Amino acid sequence: MSIAFIFPGQGSQRVGMGKALADAFAESRAVFEAADEALGFALSSLCFEGPESDLQLTANTQPAMLTASIAAFQAMAGRGLRPEWVAGHSLGEYSALVAAATLSLGDAVVAVRRRGQYMQEAVPVGTGAMAAILGLELAAIEAACREAAQGEVVSAANINSPGQVVIAGHAAAVARAIEACKAAGAKRAVLLPVSAPFHCALMMPAQLRLEADLARLEFQDPEFPLLGNVEAQPVRTAAGCRSDLVRQVSAPVRWQESVERLVQEGVDTFVEVGPGNVLSGLVRKIAKQARVFGVEDPESLERTAAALASAVEG
Repeated sequence: MSIAFIFPGQGSQRVGMGKALADAFAESRAVFEAADEALGFALSSLCFEGPESDLQLTANTQPAMLTASIAAFQAMAGRGLRPEWVAGHSLGEYSALVAAATLSLGDAVVAVRRRGQYMQEAVPVGTGAMAAILGLELAAIEAACREAAQGEVVSAANINSPGQVVIAGHAAAVARAIEACKAAGAKRAVLLPVSAPFHCALMMPAQLRLEADLARLEFQDPEFPLLGNVEAQPVRTAAGCRSDLVRQVSAPVRWQESVERLVQEGVDTFVEVGPGNVLSGLVRKIAKQARVFGVEDPESLERTAAALASAVEG
């Protein structure tokens, strides 16, 4: 059995996340305490009690998701559960690198809070948009985006699974691309309720600001190899991890290719570590033979630990 721990990104947050873990496990409690101290405010209260309107602000969502995910990871580590590989979807790549001891938790929560601010400030509200395109091949979506651009930006932002691609760019160009994708045979095209057009060229101002921040942080070679978002290739050095975090701000998230590459590397078991089950659903579409589990509270930790133990014995 070869296990990859995969870490969710923005969109899986909810009020109450991590509270049951913090109540049950000293390791998880320590994660929230460390994040509160690094940020200088009670992120733990925001995660546990809300209000939801504040939790949904990008600059709060990003450190909150990271902290809740690492709280789950530390509870798993306390049970002796360790991966052979780590990967994360967009923001989740930071969680993966904290789990791999590449970045300290304190550095990471501060970095992603700024990342959220920079991404929000890169494009005035209402200027950009993102849309999910369902049931159309990537090549056809990319062709529709080229046709729809007309001097503006629109491109594939998240290549999530067969038949699910998110596009991002200028609002008018995204609207044109939606119509072009429908004309090309897309089953559905849905505008997403996001505050900025992530993972496209409009994010370059945010990328440049974040690059300066990340250059000042200490990175270690990862304890477990990372399957990076940008190239969907293994990353095994501190410098490679830093580069991936910089470039992923404006580059598409190659999630489908990342999962396929992990399978090629021998991974047969995926554990989504942190709130929600978005990545579990994507993995089931990409790697139908794989075992998929999730850990976000004490009950799911018990279930996953028992299932992994029986898989080893079996």
